[in-house]
Amino acid sequence: MSNLDNIRNFAIIAHIDHGKSTIADRIIHRCGGLTDREMKEQVLDSMDIERERGITIKAQTVKLNYKSKDGKEYLLNIIDTPGHVDFSYEVSRSLYACEGSILIVDSTQGVEAQTLANVYQALDINHEIIPVLNKIDLPASDIDRTKKQIEDVIGIDTSLAVPCSGKTGEGIDEILEQIILNLPPPAGIKDQLLKCLLVDSWYDSYLGVIILVRVIDGKLKKNMKIKMMSTNREYIIEKVGVFTPKAKDIDELNSGEIGFIITGIKNLSETKVGDTICDANKPLSKALPGFKPSKPVVFCGLFPVDSSEYQKLKDGLAKLKLNDSSFSYEPESSSALGLGFRCGFLGLLHLEIVTERLEREFDINLLTTTPGVVYKVHLNNGKTFDLQNPSSLPDPSLIKLIEEPWIKATIITPDQYLGSIIKLCQNKRGVQTNLSYSGNRAVLSYDIPLNEVVFDFNDRLKSMTSGYASFDYEITGHKEGDLVKLGILVNSEPVDALAMMVFKDFAQSIGKNVCEKLKDLIPRHNFMIPIQAAIGGKIIARETIKGFKKDVLTKIHGGGAMDRKRKLLEKQKKGKAKAKQFGKVEIPQEAFIGVLKINKN
Repeated sequence: MSNLDNIRNFAIIAHIDHGKSTIADRIIHRCGGLTDREMKEQVLDSMDIERERGITIKAQTVKLNYKSKDGKEYLLNIIDTPGHVDFSYEVSRSLYACEGSILIVDSTQGVEAQTLANVYQALDINHEIIPVLNKIDLPASDIDRTKKQIEDVIGIDTSLAVPCSGKTGEGIDEILEQIILNLPPPAGIKDQLLKCLLVDSWYDSYLGVIILVRVIDGKLKKNMKIKMMSTNREYIIEKVGVFTPKAKDIDELNSGEIGFIITGIKNLSETKVGDTICDANKPLSKALPGFKPSKPVVFCGLFPVDSSEYQKLKDGLAKLKLNDSSFSYEPESSSALGLGFRCGFLGLLHLEIVTERLEREFDINLLTTTPGVVYKVHLNNGKTFDLQNPSSLPDPSLIKLIEEPWIKATIITPDQYLGSIIKLCQNKRGVQTNLSYSGNRAVLSYDIPLNEVVFDFNDRLKSMTSGYASFDYEITGHKEGDLVKLGILVNSEPVDALAMMVFKDFAQSIGKNVCEKLKDLIPRHNFMIPIQAAIGGKIIARETIKGFKKDVLTKIHGGGAMDRKRKLLEKQKKGKAKAKQFGKVEIPQEAFIGVLKINKN
């Protein structure tokens, strides 16, 4: 279909669990993308882990043909996006490939934090937005209240908002008509020089790298020679296709369309997301602006429980990296845990998903060290470096200052929980920047250090508000912090895997917690084991595991018993001192796992 006026490219955006993938299912079914027999729930969520958790991790595209009420044929390109804050990078990428968005809001829940974040991303790039009120089949649905919230909190007109139910299919036809009437067609010129945006790429073991593209101008054809502008490399297109949602080969992709190409590339690093693709014989002078690459914000060590599985872990990470360019890894070794990898993630859910996929798809038992963030360390000699692993912090006398990343957090909550949330944010060193109301819901803005949020903030927020509060954040930059490295010593030996960066005022309580926990988790030995928390050379907390004491005096009786008893006790004492000096304390895996679960503050 070459007429641009008959094409609509749109993304589906919403908070987690507001029904994006279900509504995408209904639209695919209504447009005949799949037959009744081929349909299944969350058809665009292809990974097992997505289907089990009921979340979308990778944005998915689908091309559909739709016949409107006035009898005209239209081509719809849908991108179903993730809702979780960790995958907002996937959302921003998808929005660039479209002209409009469908904003889905759960009519029983109203506007949530991630709804706001995704909408603002769409508005920033001048998207036309159609509000859709989902789950109207539920008794708790309140359409008028939800419309008022959208207008108050987001500021979008809801006079054209479509009430619908992804479950029953009610309102799907109205959504499709609104898309045709109110979303703009793509701007592009078919006869111009080829200009394409590389939206996504992933690895297929049979076909090599599959590249998802949005054609801006010109057209892409099979056997055409193309050039990637960021690397200046040239390739020949072997295959052109679209997802309907099944992969379907076609002859060409025209301007305004979204599809995939295969060029025989075997290495994913050659396809940079956001790159511009042009005709190798008629290159462009200027590339598209693209978008910033994703940056890992949370780092932790991944170690195999069984050291013989190290190679298995290495291969697993390399294979996962092929389909998820947003996480990074590099080898590291620990005296306590052996060989492993230091990995960077977009957030805690991303970390959880990657570790679960490693355990499930590659059958590896993993141990994860304490998640931490990236600090900027300024040295006295004027140099600056990024610190990912607390154990590699240089001597404090060499450090001028340490900067930590801060975030702007948006929390939306029913107002009865407001007091406890404010207290939680203050305990996490948060600074309130704004508080507004929409009905009985409060919208809170806070500046908080990322280190305080990354560990258990979301869990505590959900538990104290019975799951009703929602939370979203964006990183705003680095600020100087009064931070120290908290080291843990077991039997006077530092355990590098348990080292962590903490705010100075919290160091004492965290150190005490860790020592108490380790005292319960490390088994007793024949000698006494001191467990200490230290900042530099200063011990700030200590617990002691008493050694087993063999009764060496039971058989002694008769003359000179006291002298012989004393000699035996002295001998036992020397033996214990020697054992303590040369004895190795084995810290069980459960002890590491237990310490990692300690809630800060």
